[in-house]
Amino acid sequence: MKAPYEPIMSAVATPARSLTVVQLIPALQSGGAERSALEIARALVAAGHQSVVISAGGRLVSQLEAEGSRHITLDIGRKSLGTFMKVGALRRVLRELKPDIVHARSRLPAWVGWWAIKGLKPSPHFVTTVHGLNTPGRYSSILLRGERVIAVSQTLRDYMLSHYAWLEPSRVRVIPRGIDPDAFPYGHRPDDGWHKAFFAEFPALAGAPLLTLPGRGTRLKGHHDAIELVAELKRRGIDVRLLLLGVIEPGREAYVAELRELIRSRGLESQVVLTPPRADVRDIYAISSLVLQLSNKPESFGRTVIEALSLCRPVLGYAHGGVGELLAELYPAGRVPPSDQERLVERAAELLRVAPPIPMLQSYRLSDMQQATLALYDELTAA
Repeated sequence: MKAPYEPIMSAVATPARSLTVVQLIPALQSGGAERSALEIARALVAAGHQSVVISAGGRLVSQLEAEGSRHITLDIGRKSLGTFMKVGALRRVLRELKPDIVHARSRLPAWVGWWAIKGLKPSPHFVTTVHGLNTPGRYSSILLRGERVIAVSQTLRDYMLSHYAWLEPSRVRVIPRGIDPDAFPYGHRPDDGWHKAFFAEFPALAGAPLLTLPGRGTRLKGHHDAIELVAELKRRGIDVRLLLLGVIEPGREAYVAELRELIRSRGLESQVVLTPPRADVRDIYAISSLVLQLSNKPESFGRTVIEALSLCRPVLGYAHGGVGELLAELYPAGRVPPSDQERLVERAAELLRVAPPIPMLQSYRLSDMQQATLALYDELTAA
């Protein structure tokens, strides 16, 4: 079996000519934008192009370099006016690299990159990706200045066009993020060794259907709604377990204590488990009866939705933002109106009783995202 997020090499054609593509990002620690940068870097190398990422560095640099890309350390993402002093340094780097494409994935690096390429002759093509529903305004508008602006969902494209009347729709391309189906194989079940070890570590999760809500330790992710869901199911005589996966993080101690108090007040100490982020999310999703997506604010995308559905696991989520968009297309039975606790409980009970069948994923694949992005690069440089 291939390792998670390994590219599908055959999906990327041999290029007519080699390009040099520079991606700009604050750092390479973790997160969706960082993961996408690595995935595109990997596809560029596989296609015979020169791939460079400029950032402040981080734990993903070693992976990036092992996969054939070059990393240049330059802190262009620190939220400080002093970051604009890096324009000259970035311009010197770009003058040496002579890139065909400069692709910015975050606002401050985009500003620095925008000013840096203004001093270059010939000037590289400037591409941006908008990964989130950023607050409209001048600071965010830099990500709409690319010759091509990539939106990771139709929801995000609509959001941008509704807030920026000057943005030409023809410059905006929807290229959703994708997953490698081999990393989340249809019908996957973890082996006996993992199964035994997991329930030895978390014995409270055994003996009843498991609900999993993945998400960092912030109230935006809907942890309170998930706890109240379990409490109401218990009141109705439906026994379940809840895993709040990834909620325990440094600096989130007060929020975790708040959740534990809510769990205690609802009498759910024996039914709810909180954990830090884990590397075995695929196996956890695979044993879950429901994967929850209950963010109380719309999100630009919902990668968890496609990861779970790719494994053939039902998803229950609020029908707004990118999550609602994905569920409407891929699993309508899992949609409920945002913050409608009564409908949430009813739908959870229905899905736990009989979940509609889930077809094998035919879209939102990593290779689709890689191929579409490289095609966009080719389109610009062929002009």
